Amino acid sequence: MRLAEVFQRAVGGDGSVGFSAFDGSEAGPRDAAVRIEVRTPEALSYLASAPGELGLARAYVTGHLEIVGDVHRALAHLSDMSLRDLPWRQRVELLSTLGRTRLATRVEVPAQERRLRGLRHSKARDREAIAHHYDVSNTFYEWVLGPSMTYTCAVYPTASSTLEEAQAAKHDLVARKLGLRPGMRLLDVGCGWGGMVMHAAREYGVRALGVTLSRNQAEWAQKAIVEAGLSDLAEVRHLDYRDVRDNGFDAISSIGLTEHIGKAKLPAYFRSLHRKLKPGGRLLNHCITRADNRQRARTGGFIDRYVFPDGELVGPGHIVSLVHDHGFEVRHEENLREHYALTLAAWCRNLDDNWDDAVSEIGLARARVWRLYLAASRLGFERNDIQLHQVLGVKLDGADAHYPLRPTWP
Repeated sequence: MRLAEVFQRAVGGDGSVGFSAFDGSEAGPRDAAVRIEVRTPEALSYLASAPGELGLARAYVTGHLEIVGDVHRALAHLSDMSLRDLPWRQRVELLSTLGRTRLATRVEVPAQERRLRGLRHSKARDREAIAHHYDVSNTFYEWVLGPSMTYTCAVYPTASSTLEEAQAAKHDLVARKLGLRPGMRLLDVGCGWGGMVMHAAREYGVRALGVTLSRNQAEWAQKAIVEAGLSDLAEVRHLDYRDVRDNGFDAISSIGLTEHIGKAKLPAYFRSLHRKLKPGGRLLNHCITRADNRQRARTGGFIDRYVFPDGELVGPGHIVSLVHDHGFEVRHEENLREHYALTLAAWCRNLDDNWDDAVSEIGLARARVWRLYLAASRLGFERNDIQLHQVLGVKLDGADAHYPLRPTWP
């Protein structure tokens, strides 16, 4: 079995991807729109040492493997990279080839992989995890996210809406679900670069406080607030949500934070947010979920090692139950899965359009991590492997929810 065929068998596919290897061998169609180039023996060794997504990612990030053509399209045509479906004789032959390659070449764990220290989801470890992902470079994020600097699922009014229009629509949808009005106080936990905070202050006259564990985000957001003339209404602090001492908020938005909390910590998380609300106050929780409650919470090897250390995803039913069981009455829920696929497609285009600048800013290996991560995440939403849910809860005032008979948003 020649090397291109070995790799083709190892990663699977639907027959539309071409493969070539450093020994001159080829597999798959010669005129394929996307090709996998196995450039060095180390690529096979990475696959042998960590079969599946992690081995493939390590080979790509280090440049021992190249994806020629659109990365999203390439991933869409590969299988789950499992050897289980191969006939036993072919499986033995393949493993033997990979094993010999591994013994003949030494590979290092790429420096971009992150192993965290300390107790999982302790404050110190959470700070380290957040810094790994968010304190990359504000300039890099400006290129990928665009002017909105919003790193969460947008809401597309139409399929032809721009990313900026969709992010503004998302912030406004959250504001309307929360029933924001002038003079109210909003707490935005995990506020990122302050997009929701500034939207609430500018468009609704709300006094908004945002908190984030990323120092880079907090510094960027505070500067943007000053430049927008919103300092009298908006503020972003570099602070763990667990250390917020303010109470009596009319509304709380949590947009893209739940994924970082950890399944075991979610009950305490929702209890703490409940305590910070006034009676009749609303919570809008916006987060990525598993497609169901049967899958394990922890993310896969590639995401955990390279992108979101300690990230955990639970099913939408689990989120709804926790909100319900920790003081809130659940009033509305919706799945925005398709919107996140569109959002990620826009981020992928932005990264490709700014590729050379991104490489200069954060280095080739980390830029390749992002290219692979964004494309794989888009595919996950398209295939319904992951979803995006907004859950709206109310802290009852006795039995009064202070809630309209019908929702006031479309």
